[in-house]
Amino acid sequence: MPAKKQIAKEEILSAALKIVRENGIEALNMRSLAKRCNCSTQPIYHSFNGIEDLKGQVNKKVIEVFQKYMDDEVASGKYEKYKAVGMGYIRFAKEEKELFKYAMMHRDMVIDGTQQIFDNTVFMIMKNYGLYQDEASRLHMHMWIFVHGIATIFATEYIDIDWENVSQMLTDAYFGTIKQLKGENK
Repeated sequence: MPAKKQIAKEEILSAALKIVRENGIEALNMRSLAKRCNCSTQPIYHSFNGIEDLKGQVNKKVIEVFQKYMDDEVASGKYEKYKAVGMGYIRFAKEEKELFKYAMMHRDMVIDGTQQIFDNTVFMIMKNYGLYQDEASRLHMHMWIFVHGIATIFATEYIDIDWENVSQMLTDAYFGTIKQLKGENK
């Protein structure tokens, strides 16, 4: 009897992420993954309890990639922290179109996978800008909708916007929203 091919769980997960990155979540199934890994489906089922378990692990990896884009933009120091988060969000959409579509355009993934990132960003706004939670949440919701719109334009390749214009639009939207919030507090 020939020896069974051993494939590590991380290798399988990496291959699954590549499938989603290249062709979207719809392309990920046990057969396409087995083909990518050059193995039967048996090692995959040995490592994961079915497609839902696999997709749950892929979800975590996608969120890690997404978070890294924002963290890298903050670490670059090019923009102030909150703006850098938005620029990282948009860069993720521009460079990882299929991962963005999956992470930010599938309702279940948005609710389950990104709520913690949203909450952390609201906390960061409260801490860095001295806003109360309701104000920080409102600011972030307005900005998120704006940023998400620009990101979607990049992910769908609807139009191409110069990166400096994107930066200026975020600044304008931010100060406009702040002005609105402050005007309501008078």
